[in-house]
Amino acid sequence: MSKLTTDNQPAFEELLGRIRQTRQAVFAQANTALIDLYWSVGQVISQKVQREAWGKGVVAELARHIARHAPELKGFSDKNLWRMKQFYETYAADTALVRLVRELPWSHNLAIFSRCKTPDERAFYLHLAREKKYGFRELDRQISASLFERSRLGEAKLSTVLRELHPTAGQAFKDSYVLEFLGLPEAHSEADLQKALLRHMKAFILELGSDFIFVGEEYRLQVGNQDFYIDLLFFHRGLAALVAFELKIGRFMPEHLGQLGFYLEALDRDVRKPHENPSIGVLLCRDQDEEVVEYALSRNLSPALIAQYTLQLPDKKLLQARLHEILTR
Repeated sequence: MSKLTTDNQPAFEELLGRIRQTRQAVFAQANTALIDLYWSVGQVISQKVQREAWGKGVVAELARHIARHAPELKGFSDKNLWRMKQFYETYAADTALVRLVRELPWSHNLAIFSRCKTPDERAFYLHLAREKKYGFRELDRQISASLFERSRLGEAKLSTVLRELHPTAGQAFKDSYVLEFLGLPEAHSEADLQKALLRHMKAFILELGSDFIFVGEEYRLQVGNQDFYIDLLFFHRGLAALVAFELKIGRFMPEHLGQLGFYLEALDRDVRKPHENPSIGVLLCRDQDEEVVEYALSRNLSPALIAQYTLQLPDKKLLQARLHEILTR
């Protein structure tokens, strides 16, 4: 690299940053304008249906008119025009969410208002998509995995020590993790589970949460003259802590916590950096007895939690029914 190029590097980076920032602003403005257009089209159609008895025939005629006189315009089929009407009617009375829908692409909005049944559920995914900057596939998968219902129905099972050391840990972990993307058979070994998670690490981190950073598998700890291995080791940026995952393909047993506590002690003594918080342990089990879990965690002295995994997408209708039952008690 020439001296001239080296000397100009800071200026080059500054100009590149400006270009990227402007392009992002242009894309954001274009998206907002498009959402505003779909909103206004939906509003007009909604009003025409109510006041002038427009029906499917008239809307289909409108779609043909647009296609005939402006063939370069795409996305204005009669089906999409009805979606714009539904979009407007979904949020017309909910001013708090109107600002959010203008920040997301049409594909995201379409997935949310067409698949989510309640204002709370729509608000949950609108905020999630904006905060996590999800692409469409990531958002669609979270809806399919019933993240909203699961977050309302089950709180992560945390030890008292974990709650004290990390007061926000309940927001970082889930009670259950859906791993349908692994494609594992019902009968599988812990080695099968670990290898599948490594092959699908990107999808696994999406299920865990975006703040998780993968450190390594079979992470070696040397204590005395013996070697021990953590199944999966992560670092959580928000909690500023190492997170050790131990995988169990069977039912949770209280003795599992002893092994995990030993690993956490070794991590904190030999691996954790001075500026990091105490390490956290996660027992990811195939099955668990709620009462056994409660007893085991009540006097456990390690910052640990117990979670369950499933290999199939949950029954969304069943979860919705359970959530409705709880909310209407």
